[in-house]
Amino acid sequence: MSAKPRAQPWAYPRWIAHRGAGKLAPENTLAAFRLGAQHGYRMFECDAKLSADGVPFLLHDATLQRTTSGQGVAGDLAWSVLSQLDAGAWHSRSHAGEALPTLENLARFCLANDYFLNIEIKPTPGAERRTGEVVAHEAARLWAGRAVPPLLTSFQPDALAGAMHAAPALPRGLLLDSLREGWFETAQALGCAAIVCNFSLWNEELVRRVHAAGMRALSYTVNDEWAAQWLFALGTDGIITDRVDLFSPAN
Repeated sequence: MSAKPRAQPWAYPRWIAHRGAGKLAPENTLAAFRLGAQHGYRMFECDAKLSADGVPFLLHDATLQRTTSGQGVAGDLAWSVLSQLDAGAWHSRSHAGEALPTLENLARFCLANDYFLNIEIKPTPGAERRTGEVVAHEAARLWAGRAVPPLLTSFQPDALAGAMHAAPALPRGLLLDSLREGWFETAQALGCAAIVCNFSLWNEELVRRVHAAGMRALSYTVNDEWAAQWLFALGTDGIITDRVDLFSPAN
């Protein structure tokens, strides 16, 4: 009889601030992470991709126009160009001039304040494995010697495979917006420590299955009290939220 899988140690808080402070500040900027911290959050989620010259930086979309003063595919531009863009004016005049941070910028902020981080690997299409490798290598370098490393997650199995190859000791999580065929086997093959689902996918049976496999059950993006209470009742392990102004991370 095979032994039951053992859950990996889990030192992360239950509450995770989405892209820094949800929608209260320009997402994935240092201003957002500072605001999330002001609301008492100690763990943050961010999106990381690569510039054309291989610098890991924070941006959700493949293209620049929604959240910066730039245009086109972000991954086609060198960091020297991306670093000059305005990543705050789209949100509000008070944040005009906010810059795109590098992953290292955010790491320094988190490490200086003992904050935890969930890095979603958000590759430019076609650069999945390389992005996973570079982001994981950079994360391993920045958090070297620290007791609690960042959690690396992605919707893209190839990105997680790259992360596993580059920094196998860093914990990984598979992001799911649907329970696509083979998701469970993919997570196991990638040595995932967590499954991070659209919150509406969870039910008692699924939580039990994930826990029985030694993985944790996390949810995105939870912005309503009823959903949070339901997920607590199911026994899930983490909640990613935009509503840093609604939910107290002390609960």
